[in-house]
Formats: sequence, C-alpha cells, structure tokens
Amino acid sequence: MKKWLAVGLVLIVAAAGIWYWKTGQSPTPGPSNVNREVSLINPSGPVVIPVIALDKGQVSGEVTPRVRYWKNNDEVVAMLAKGDVDFAVLPLTQAANIYANQKDMVLLGVHEWKVFYLVGASNATFDGWQSLKGKSVYTPPSRGQTVDVLMRAALSQEGLKPDEDVKILYAAPTEIVALFQSGKIEYAALPEPYATAAIASDKGKIVLDFQKFWSQLAGGAERIPVAGLFVKKAYLDAHPNETKAMEKLLTDSTNWGNQNVDQAVDLSKDLIGISPDIMKSALQRIDFHYVPSREAKPEVEVFLNKMKELYSPGITTVPDAGFYAP
Repeated sequence: MKKWLAVGLVLIVAAAGIWYWKTGQSPTPGPSNVNREVSLINPSGPVVIPVIALDKGQVSGEVTPRVRYWKNNDEVVAMLAKGDVDFAVLPLTQAANIYANQKDMVLLGVHEWKVFYLVGASNATFDGWQSLKGKSVYTPPSRGQTVDVLMRAALSQEGLKPDEDVKILYAAPTEIVALFQSGKIEYAALPEPYATAAIASDKGKIVLDFQKFWSQLAGGAERIPVAGLFVKKAYLDAHPNETKAMEKLLTDSTNWGNQNVDQAVDLSKDLIGISPDIMKSALQRIDFHYVPSREAKPEVEVFLNKMKELYSPGITTVPDAGFYAP
C-alpha cells in the first residue's frame, strides 16, 4: 500500500511539473517579419498639420514613423526612387501619375479635402466668372495643377477663353502673396494658407470657394479629395498589420491637430514657413479628416476622371482598381 501511495505521489508531482512547464514558461518566439519603425515622407506646407503629432510624439501607436519632408515634385520623385520609403503623403493627381509609371503606390486614405480659394482685392467687384473678363488671375505654377484646371473649366463653361479673355499667370505662391499685398494683383487662385496670407490686414477678400464650384461641376459634396496617405505595395503585402497601425496613427494625429490647433501650429511653424496667426486663421478654411480608401474611392475616381477630362496632359492615365487599398 505504501509503495502504491509513493508511486501516486511521484505521478502527481510529475504532472504538476509538466503543467507548470507548459503554462509558466514563455512561448518560443517564431519567425516574424514585423518592422515597427516605418519611413514616411510628407509635403512641407499645410499638410504638415495632420502629421505633426505623430512626428513630435504627441500621439503614438504600434509603429514609429520616421518622417521626412519634401518641397517639390523632383524631390519627392527622387525620394521614392531610392526605395527607402514605406509610406508617402501625396497629392492625388501626382500619385496617379507616379502609379501610371510604376504601379507600386497604393492609396490607403484621403485626409485633405478643402484648400482652394479665389481671392480678390478689397475694391474688386466679383459677382461671377464674367467678372474676370479682361482681367488677370495669378496662380501657383504650373498649368495642370488642380486649381488651375478648375478655373479653366469654369471660365470655359461661361464662354470665356482662358489665356485670351482672362489671362492666367503663374508665380510662386509666396511671390503672389507679396504682389497681392502690395496692390499689384487684383485676383489670385490660391491654396491655403496662401489665400489667407494674401488677404491679411484687410488687403482683400475671399470671392469664391472652389470646393463649391467643384460640387456644382461633379454633382457631389462641397469638398475635393486633394491629398492622402499612400503605401508601397510591397510593404503592404509584407506588413498588413503595420499598415493598419500606420493608418490608425495618421487618423489619431489628424484628429489631434484638429483638436489642438495652437499647439499643432506652434510645433509645425518652422516646417510650414507661415506666420502662426495666418496659419491658425487659414485652418478655418481647410478640412483635414481621414477617410479610408474603400470609402473615399468613389469621390477619388470622379475627381481623377474629371481632371483627366478637363486637362488630359495633367494625368497620364486614370488609375485602375490596383490604385486603391482593399
């Protein structure tokens, strides 16, 4: 009897040891392709506001973005060509042209929706597009950028010939602001925050909201899908979870910027190069909010198709379904 009792105790101890070993030890790590640090490139200018919180550590998530900023088309193309970019914030028209050549950029979501305005001098009398007949309108270079195409479409609809009935002149936005402030320009078609900078100190006024014109033209909401978050297709295929984490982080960062305007402007002032007071005022006419690709796709498709129709050279090819993240 004692022998069997001893055997039983040994078995119980052994079973307890096995249970402890299975439940108490840490699991052996398996293979993983997780990469928690990611590379993000973003334009300088107002689109800094949605990313400044994630860049400066005001929000955090399951990935840690290393943010670099680009200033012009040549710079962003060079950055993408180097191959060390995972994510990029790009204007939709620019991204469509990059996709036509490489087909390696996928739209995750749109987060800039409202930014273009026509400004007029304080003494300008604007009551419709016919008011511009015989006038000159300045806009940032070059032909084919969004506000230029929309303006040309509007003039043509009114029976006016762009470049003949209405002269369209191109200059850097900062130069346009300086000329407008000095009274040498009567009309300018500008993105924010340059529209607000032009009319500061009662030097002028907003005479037309291009988002409202777009709504009449396209038959949709009073907003334009201007820019969004893109991911390299190879990265998306290899790191779907990290891609979702990056989307959430940009959403959180965009919301933080909307809710903490003063702090966001202060953190980004050196990157934007605009007076904080001007930037804060401009944000009242800019709409930043993140809409995932699957929801934004119908509006983006209408926008790109319409841009192609209005100015064919501006978009090489309207992207196919592969342009949009599932």
